[in-house]
Amino acid sequence: MHASTVHYLRSVQILVVEDEKRMAALLEQGLSEEGHQAVVARDGQEGLSIAQSFPFDLIILDVTLPRMDGLTMARRLREAANRTPVLMLTARDSIGDVVKGLDSGADDYLTKPFSFEVLLARVRALGRRGPIAQPVCYQFADLRLDTSTREVTRNGHVLHLTPREHSLLELLIRNAGRVVSRDRILNTVWGFDTDVAENTVEAFVRLLRNKVDLPFDLKLIHTIRGVGYSLRLPST
Repeated sequence: MHASTVHYLRSVQILVVEDEKRMAALLEQGLSEEGHQAVVARDGQEGLSIAQSFPFDLIILDVTLPRMDGLTMARRLREAANRTPVLMLTARDSIGDVVKGLDSGADDYLTKPFSFEVLLARVRALGRRGPIAQPVCYQFADLRLDTSTREVTRNGHVLHLTPREHSLLELLIRNAGRVVSRDRILNTVWGFDTDVAENTVEAFVRLLRNKVDLPFDLKLIHTIRGVGYSLRLPST
């Protein structure tokens, strides 16, 4: 097989309520690239209005928002009998803050900074409570990644990857045939707000190649000089 394949049950409608422009843009882009449809609201009042006007499968809700904070928005949704799953984002990680978030009506709680892979895992977990699409597996050439078991195989041989290596490979195989920039790798695998040097990315790509490519004749992970990396077949 010489193509990357992924199976979805259906596209997910997600409302993102986030006032920080860079974070909102990254979430919208990342979710869209996963096959979901994301709508962005910039404050709690706008988010509440949109959530009450249109049906969504999931709401990703920041706690600290202008006009209406996320706790109040979640509480008002529940008071109006809106049962859409809510994933709450916050920089506050004390037990009291988590309790407040869950008591306001949130279904899950994710503290910043976070890896985009972790966010996707939380989306899939919430999806098990409702009809949210879940990728089953990705395959490119003889490389296969199963998201439900986290098993990775190449030509039938099981590859033993660290969690970070697994996240990096999943990002590459989800975008097989396309170039993934170093910045996107940093944001997705290490988190939006973490400070990681680019040579760290190069080091992890090298470790991943040692497991995915080195033992096999067909090399799949390619460096696109000055841009990033791509999972693709060698050019002929």
